[in-house]
Amino acid sequence: MSGVSENQTTWLTLVGFGKLKHLGFLPFALFLAIYVATVGGNILIVLAVASSRTLHTPMYFFLCHFSLLEIGYTSNIVPRLLQSFLEGGDLISLVGCLAQFYVFASLAAAECLMLSAMSYDRYLAICHPLHYPVLMSTWCCVRLATGAWFSGFFFSAFTLALAAPLSLCPGRRVIDHYFCDFAPVVGLFCGEVWVMWGAGVSISGCLTLAPFLLIVASYVFILRAVLRIPSSHGRQKAFSTCSSHLSVVAVFYGTLIVVYVAPTEHMPALLRKAFSVFYTVLTPMFNPIIYSLKNQEVKWALRRLCRQL
Repeated sequence: MSGVSENQTTWLTLVGFGKLKHLGFLPFALFLAIYVATVGGNILIVLAVASSRTLHTPMYFFLCHFSLLEIGYTSNIVPRLLQSFLEGGDLISLVGCLAQFYVFASLAAAECLMLSAMSYDRYLAICHPLHYPVLMSTWCCVRLATGAWFSGFFFSAFTLALAAPLSLCPGRRVIDHYFCDFAPVVGLFCGEVWVMWGAGVSISGCLTLAPFLLIVASYVFILRAVLRIPSSHGRQKAFSTCSSHLSVVAVFYGTLIVVYVAPTEHMPALLRKAFSVFYTVLTPMFNPIIYSLKNQEVKWALRRLCRQL
């Protein structure tokens, strides 16, 4: 019990982007602008869907949930990063660090599952159009969205629970990152760390790889169905409904692969952090842009919403 009490009152140091502090107010202003654009853009997507009856379909229902995930995902990391730029406050408690890691891992897993639900929706819409209203009913949409949220938070809790019996290694109080990611957090502990490491890799692998394989399988069937459409206009119209989702999948998984799969051991720490910025800060900003630029229905809904405001 004394070890647990000591861990709870321990303060850690997040190195963050300390080397950029000589730039003064510029990094803070840049990340603040990105954060405001991210939150504002995703809120506009949700409001546009809610205010337009033509967008009350399963595809946009999942899009709203995905936008909410993006808001939580970036809000879990960027405000503390902004505080470090503004006040130089790089300290974080161990409990706060573990909480940030848990929320980050849960929302990232839920995003992967939500993307797979969106691909399944597109598969049913294109490959089984006559049965689509029955197969993708309101109740089915609610179950898929709820399952994505619940699974992300439920399974990520297992990895966090494995840290409870572990103790911090003497002298390890510095995290060379700007948020509490999995590898830096595991590196703080001593003891049977391999159990936490193995469980974390296995759970995150299942929650990211399995949805990705489902997405790939869905688009294989979608592509085959689209190629069977006789007219080029029909093929273009069918595939245009998937282009936004496919672009988001490519950006999201592309950045994850670069950060977690590509060999980065010999990269400078600042470069590794820069790659992490892509999927924690920039990707959530790109998603509403992608959907608003590639989707005419969303454009019209946003224009109507802006006129009402």
